[in-house]
Amino acid sequence: MPVNDVSATRAADVLLADGTTVHLRPIRPQDADRIVALHSRFSERTRYLRYFSAYPRIPQRDLDRFVNVDHHDREAFVVEHAGELIAVGRYDRLGQGSHQAEVAFVVEDAHQGRGIGSVLIEHLVAAASTEGITEFEADVLPVNQAMLRVFMAAGFHIERAFADGVVHLWFPIKTTPDSLRVQQAREQRAEARSIARLLNPKTVAVFGARARGTGVGAALLAHLKGAGFAGELIPVHPSATVVGGLPAVPSLGGTAGADLAVIAVPVESVPAVVADCAAAGVHGLVIVSAGFAESGPAGAQAQAALLRAVRDHGMRLVGPNCLGVANTDPGVRLNATLAPLLPRAGRVGFFSQSAALGTALLAEADRRGLGLSTFISAGNRADVSGNDALQYWREDPHTDAVLLYLETFGNPRKFARIARELARRKPVAAVASPVRPPALDAVTVGPDARGVAALFANSGVIRVDTVAELFDVGLLIAGRPLPTGDRVAVVTNAAALGVLTVAKAPAAGLRIADGYPRDLGPSVNDVDFVRAVHAALDDESVDAVIAAYAPALAEEDQLGVAELLRVSTAGAPRPLAVVMPADPSFTVAPGYGDDDPAALPMFPAIEEAVRALGRVARYAAWRREPVGALPELPDVDTARGSEVAARLAGADAEDRGQADELLAAYGIPVVPSRWAAGDRVVDVARLMGLPVALKVATKPWRHRIDLGAVRLNLTSPDAVAEAYQELERLFGRGVEVVVQSMVAPGVACVVEVVDDPSFGPVVGFGLGGEAADLLGDRAWRPVPLTDRDAAALVRAPRAAPLLTGYRGADPVDLDALAGLLLRVGRLVDEQPLLSSLTLNPVLARPSGLAVLHASAEFAPHQPRPDSGPRRL
Repeated sequence: MPVNDVSATRAADVLLADGTTVHLRPIRPQDADRIVALHSRFSERTRYLRYFSAYPRIPQRDLDRFVNVDHHDREAFVVEHAGELIAVGRYDRLGQGSHQAEVAFVVEDAHQGRGIGSVLIEHLVAAASTEGITEFEADVLPVNQAMLRVFMAAGFHIERAFADGVVHLWFPIKTTPDSLRVQQAREQRAEARSIARLLNPKTVAVFGARARGTGVGAALLAHLKGAGFAGELIPVHPSATVVGGLPAVPSLGGTAGADLAVIAVPVESVPAVVADCAAAGVHGLVIVSAGFAESGPAGAQAQAALLRAVRDHGMRLVGPNCLGVANTDPGVRLNATLAPLLPRAGRVGFFSQSAALGTALLAEADRRGLGLSTFISAGNRADVSGNDALQYWREDPHTDAVLLYLETFGNPRKFARIARELARRKPVAAVASPVRPPALDAVTVGPDARGVAALFANSGVIRVDTVAELFDVGLLIAGRPLPTGDRVAVVTNAAALGVLTVAKAPAAGLRIADGYPRDLGPSVNDVDFVRAVHAALDDESVDAVIAAYAPALAEEDQLGVAELLRVSTAGAPRPLAVVMPADPSFTVAPGYGDDDPAALPMFPAIEEAVRALGRVARYAAWRREPVGALPELPDVDTARGSEVAARLAGADAEDRGQADELLAAYGIPVVPSRWAAGDRVVDVARLMGLPVALKVATKPWRHRIDLGAVRLNLTSPDAVAEAYQELERLFGRGVEVVVQSMVAPGVACVVEVVDDPSFGPVVGFGLGGEAADLLGDRAWRPVPLTDRDAAALVRAPRAAPLLTGYRGADPVDLDALAGLLLRVGRLVDEQPLLSSLTLNPVLARPSGLAVLHASAEFAPHQPRPDSGPRRL
């Protein structure tokens, strides 16, 4: 691989254990002077532990060898921070063609204990694996306990022996469940810590606040002051000594620095401000300034340069072009947003990519009485993303539920993984905008509806279609128990509302519990109505309650009932949704005290309450299901599959047999077939063995039985010849056909794989036929597929009853179909060169199945996010 390609694919920005960023890349010959400088900063102990001798200076011969590597038999990575090298790690193959390599690394004393060694091992393992190395060896002095802990904690199966005063280690470097678990746990801790430092600053610097109190910067400073920020505020102004009533400084360089900088200066001034923050050791930046990627290609270039400068100095960035961040914790009270008021305190984490919509979202949350723990608006999402926020909220003790407003996915595979992990602990609801701002075309690729559906379906995230529905669900999951089933009790004082609930419940996946709806009549008083609701909440045969109240006259009646329900049902064992047809602005707002009950989930219409409750009930059912596993699959030859994929990369997707050979490596046989035309058709049929089928090979007629492009069960050479002549009359003289042995009939199914640039690889399953294609009846899941994913995917299409004995037909072998999907998922997960795959048709039978045709497309290698060592 050329050096430039190596640098592009193996370089990465990485978060360390303390939440700061560093840049890791392959070493270059021009790093020689910086390697010498790094060596000079090592303590005598560090040099001794690394080189087993004093080694006070690097001889020129050693230096030349250190910085000149071939990136194949020898690789070395350096770690950069603030313009200096702070660590280096390397492997050296132990002999020509050997599958073993020696590995070693050393970290500058001032940066030891930050997790750099673990990061280096991950990237060295990834690089060595692509070069045919399967095992690492290392020699470590017994006193070097820190180094021994790094190796032993990596998750690999370590063997060790002691000889000649040295501990000799060796271990296979193939990724294992343990090593992957260790890697992802470290990633989660690092990302969570980086966000925690953004949301819990002790000191905040504000750039761009005008001395006369006008403009965006002054508004941000006022919002920080108005929220009662618990820490220190430092306005930064080039000439004024007082800004917003606070002492101002001309730059952060002359101060003790700040944890967080909020920046609202013109786009052309941002680089200088970032440099000032870097020099002062600021951890995080919130840049509300616009004029970056959202403005076009030039802005996208400026944003890329901004991100490089931020990460080179270990900082994290929210934005640019964002609304800001907020933390309602009484010990913090951070409102670094353009919204004038700190959000209502609560236990819901809220992420909004949109800055323009963010203020409206916060206002709506306040109107609905939904309290927030923390809020992040990422804007252009140059650095901090929704994935980072999910990692933080996973362990945040102040957050019980999460709401997301998303426009794009930066790393969809990672989103699916971490959202699934979070949703097993805390409810997550999300609205994925179907529209992406056109200006973001410069840096992003738009979502595909198939990928969106697959991501959410497989992650346990409660997907909603509108912002209003996001808050409907948010109120039900904020501080209320989840339903334990689908049985709903309805308590009402209006018979029509009860009838409407009964009518709407089935479409939402809900059942009306026995003995309900309970109609109390229009004359029931407030206290009796509330008592009836409590009785339903205590009913063991009920999983959730809908209280539908329609007062005859005064809105005060609603306020009284609503307040009684809010206060008295806060600790109820079951969720409650309250329907009160009224003016849309009507709500019951909770107080701000720590002991005050959460907001009451109120809805102006039965349809909205039932829809939200149905979504929450489906999530609760998903959460009760056992977690799926990635099963061992016999007959899978990953190495062989990689060889085939590499050979076929870039080939025409119609090349005969290419998919068959790749599928065979994963234990997926395709019924043999051969292409032929003219006089050879009969000869090929004899060779294949009668009976055979003839199928027109070229698109768009392939598989089109309805157009006469398929002839089945041809039992003699004469029948083959006659059938081919008919095909020639329909589709042209010399038409090319596929000759295939006949197999037992079955239900036609289709398996598809799409490697979407926005969402990563997704596997689709549906039944065959024009009707299914016309209606888009495909179900999708992202890879990797677990056993439960595959079983659910087989049953997910709307036409799935045709597989289970519809109208007296024999049920097909669903386990065989699920096994096929598992193998396809494994294939696409392991072969990044594969961009699409179609198995059509797959004949599913009561016993087994047959894959009749497969086609594939390949693309140049693009590293898949979330499929290698940690990187931002």
